[in-house]
Amino acid sequence: MQKILIIQTAFLGDVILGTPVSSELKRIFPSSQVDFLVRKGNEGLLANNPNCDTIFIFDKKNGKYKNIWSLIKRFRKEKYDLVINLHRFGSSGIITALSGSKLKYGFKKNPFSFMYNKKFDHSLEKGQHEVERNLSIIAEFGAISKKRPELYPSIEHYNKVESYKTNDYFCMAPASVWFTKQLPKEKWMELVSHYSSFGTVYLLGGKEDFNLCEEILINSKANDRCINLAGKLNLLESAALIKDAKRSFVNDSGPLHLSSAMNAPVTAFFCSTTPSFGFGPLSDDSEILEVNNLDCKPCGLHGHKVCPLGHFKCGYDIKSF
Repeated sequence: MQKILIIQTAFLGDVILGTPVSSELKRIFPSSQVDFLVRKGNEGLLANNPNCDTIFIFDKKNGKYKNIWSLIKRFRKEKYDLVINLHRFGSSGIITALSGSKLKYGFKKNPFSFMYNKKFDHSLEKGQHEVERNLSIIAEFGAISKKRPELYPSIEHYNKVESYKTNDYFCMAPASVWFTKQLPKEKWMELVSHYSSFGTVYLLGGKEDFNLCEEILINSKANDRCINLAGKLNLLESAALIKDAKRSFVNDSGPLHLSSAMNAPVTAFFCSTTPSFGFGPLSDDSEILEVNNLDCKPCGLHGHKVCPLGHFKCGYDIKSF
């Protein structure tokens, strides 16, 4: 294999969980060119990654179909030997199918998988981690079955957060795209109040999470021992900060996978979802907290904007410490 393209245009956690595929391909085919296609906004995750050569960006929000055809034309010129699609939805499927690659591999769940050379199962019922499902696509080339994802913050990223590391500290990422994946804000207030007695607490997230983090900060009893960094750090700067935290506290969302990639101590809260879906933490020191024996849990793969039953017991009944 001389030229390989990996496609993962889902959320940031999905991109992180796709990095073992690129690192294994580079190990198996050390002289190969391994490129990566991600959705706009996630390209920073792959910066400095020695296992990724060219990073292509799919802008889904501005001229989606124009971007699809532009990428197809570009990939046809590249003449890839193998395209691996880790994404299970139509846009990436049509890009894969029309890429002109000699070999096209991906999951059966993609609606365009009938145009692939090889199709693979993606089951949530076999107890596999998502990393294992991804690596199964390249098992025939000698890939190992499971490997921790990897991110590569630069010296500049570490320098940006160095001033936050003068004392013991904890990282907390309270937000999630899905409400029912998110530990209730009252629980986060309790966590901040508790752990601020043992060190500084840094609240992490994007710009859109600033108000939630600010509300948690104001209503906790942390005084000056809690700092809202939401929107102030990029993804690799956040990873660099998480790496040396005494512990990070996260939902079933992107920061969980940032922690795994940095092999950082982490506690993950699973509210409406379950780690049996295959998206649990992979750090050596990891803890999962959830409510068991609820008939309504899990209520879906991605969660919901509101609790379907109105009580949100899977969040409120978690013992957070």
